[in-house]
Amino acid sequence: MNTLNAQPQDRLVIALSGPDRIKFLQGLVSNDVSKLGDSAVYAALLTPQGKFMVDFFVIPQGDTMLIDVAASEAPALLKRLTMYKMRSNVTLEMTDLTVSRGAGDAPDGAFADPRHPALGWRAYDGRPSENVDWDALRVLHCVPETGVELTPDTYLLEAGFERLNGVDFRKGCYVGQEITARMKHKTELRKGLTTVNITGAAPIGTVLKTEDGKEAGTLFTQSGGKAIAHLRFDRAKGPMTAGDARVTWDG
Repeated sequence: MNTLNAQPQDRLVIALSGPDRIKFLQGLVSNDVSKLGDSAVYAALLTPQGKFMVDFFVIPQGDTMLIDVAASEAPALLKRLTMYKMRSNVTLEMTDLTVSRGAGDAPDGAFADPRHPALGWRAYDGRPSENVDWDALRVLHCVPETGVELTPDTYLLEAGFERLNGVDFRKGCYVGQEITARMKHKTELRKGLTTVNITGAAPIGTVLKTEDGKEAGTLFTQSGGKAIAHLRFDRAKGPMTAGDARVTWDG
């Protein structure tokens, strides 16, 4: 698979083909890929303990499914999917397709980002990307990113995957499904990602502290006086600090 626009990419694309491709992926990932149709599906692969490993988009492409994943995670994902393959009649290969992005409605041949309408579209045909401040949009709508807010100790529901259309609770079993379902039906989330107000700035990963010095969470991406933070909700009722920055939460 060749590209028309060979530019440096922070995303790579894996092709999954073969008659068992839907059944194979369906038993592994958090979302229902049987409803792929003509739209993109956002999903994640979890550990058996229900913790985040990697997120990606699944894209319909005729008799092939494209997996659009962060470049840093692509080799490990390809290796893991190949390990899970066993007797499934599927073929997995890394492609040289590029990922293009833009804001607004999806043009012909592109796919709407399933996480949130404000995140625009994604395309795989070599067209140029638009110049968009994606971090600003991510912060505004609390959309986490692999390697920043999404880390190996993350649980999907704490990361907002239900709100981001990244998990299906009726599709049946997949790796990590039991823990995810239990968090959905039997517990109330006491911590998770949310958007906060910030005055000043602090490095990603800075610990948030309450006025009496207790740890209240972690600060991540910041833009326009807002930031994504992972909060302990019971400790985030008043003003907080992140280094020299001041932080408040409207929740």
